[in-house]
Amino acid sequence: MLHRRLGRDAGAVMQSLLSDLRVRFLLAGGSAALLNWLVRFPFGLFLPYTTALIAAQAVGMAYGFIIYRNWAFRSSGERSVLAELRDFLAVNAAGAVVTIALAVAAKAGLLLLGIPATIAEGIAHAGGIAAGAVVNFLGHKHMTFRNRPSAR
Repeated sequence: MLHRRLGRDAGAVMQSLLSDLRVRFLLAGGSAALLNWLVRFPFGLFLPYTTALIAAQAVGMAYGFIIYRNWAFRSSGERSVLAELRDFLAVNAAGAVVTIALAVAAKAGLLLLGIPATIAEGIAHAGGIAAGAVVNFLGHKHMTFRNRPSAR
């Protein structure tokens, strides 16, 4: 009996958490960021660091558009897919500039501190993704998915 009640309570808590746009954005964005970060490693085996960052950003963006539109911001149908895609790409381009610029600069700084290149690249890329996520959240909330009740 107690385990059933705890299960219902946990379900209610989870449902309450997932009704919050910020929580859904963090989960969706976190999974897109993780994918972005992880795919840079194999890209880095055959591409220069900056090119690998750009390729990884593109993979994360493609996944991000799908999950943000269909789950995090929950499509309302008020705006066309093309309008949302256009705005999504514009916002993500701004986020990508922040991500890549910070990652390249941070890598250079970490290398000056004597940190091995592979470790410096991973740390720098993670920091760049975190900074870009702030730009993305604000841009997607106020621009890309602005007419949705869940974005207010």
